[in-house]
Amino acid sequence: MKIRDFLYFAGFGIKTVLCKSKKPILGTVIVTDRCNLKCKHCSVNNITSVIHPYRQIKEEMKQLYDMGIRILFFCGGETFLWEDSGKTLRDLVIEAKQMGFLIVNVVTNGTHPIDLPEADLILLSLDGDRERHNLIRGDTYDTIMQNIAKATADNICFYMAINQINKGAVKEVCALARDTANVRAVSFNFHTPYPDTAELALSREEKAQCCRDIEQMMKEGAPVFNLRRTFPYLINNTFPTPCYQCVVMENGKLSTCGRCIEVPGLCEKCGYFFVAEYTLIFSGKLSIVAEMLRTYLKYI
Repeated sequence: MKIRDFLYFAGFGIKTVLCKSKKPILGTVIVTDRCNLKCKHCSVNNITSVIHPYRQIKEEMKQLYDMGIRILFFCGGETFLWEDSGKTLRDLVIEAKQMGFLIVNVVTNGTHPIDLPEADLILLSLDGDRERHNLIRGDTYDTIMQNIAKATADNICFYMAINQINKGAVKEVCALARDTANVRAVSFNFHTPYPDTAELALSREEKAQCCRDIEQMMKEGAPVFNLRRTFPYLINNTFPTPCYQCVVMENGKLSTCGRCIEVPGLCEKCGYFFVAEYTLIFSGKLSIVAEMLRTYLKYI
């Protein structure tokens, strides 16, 4: 991270804490909900299967930038399926950088070739060892690992949603992140139980065990892109929700925090680590702020 970018985010954080501001800093653009997979834990794929047009996405990016957003995510569906008017996902990332976004990340399932060196991070969904990942996402593990090996940059971060199927594979994914070329880190979430996937949710005790596994691997040198001091809040779901510093844009509709905010009762069961991390940071938890600074400077 460049020094001037660090100073910008530091200034934003100080102002947010002191003034109790709800101004957002992180925005996500959903480029499509079309996906080539049908994962067991996913509730948001192929609802419309629409590829949103380039002109619309460009306007949404500008709207977010004008709001003060400086961290931008492109999400799906599967982002690498997006193509319109001769433009690809790579063009969107480059244009976002040119527009002035300081950090531009992409979320993908990893089943397409990974040629995106301009992205700061590519969050690639890997949901366990081969057996458990394939049980959740279909027979894709080997394809993903081949694509990682052929990737054109070392900006990949595994993105694992922990649920009842893969809760025993946390250590394996941490070790894989440590030992795999082109992979910079791993970032975790707990399964957020939409009504149609509630059976995959973890109990408090299961969350606590997963956090112990993650913490052990962190102590052993695994590159985990999460904040250890937020774990008690995640285990007990005692962090503030929603996260006002994050917004999502999908087909012209702006939502605070995420698309799931409209599902009754779901905020109280939120499993997104970044929501806990951001809300606690902007609540002024100094020990978490200090850990965030060390972590972000290391992995971005």
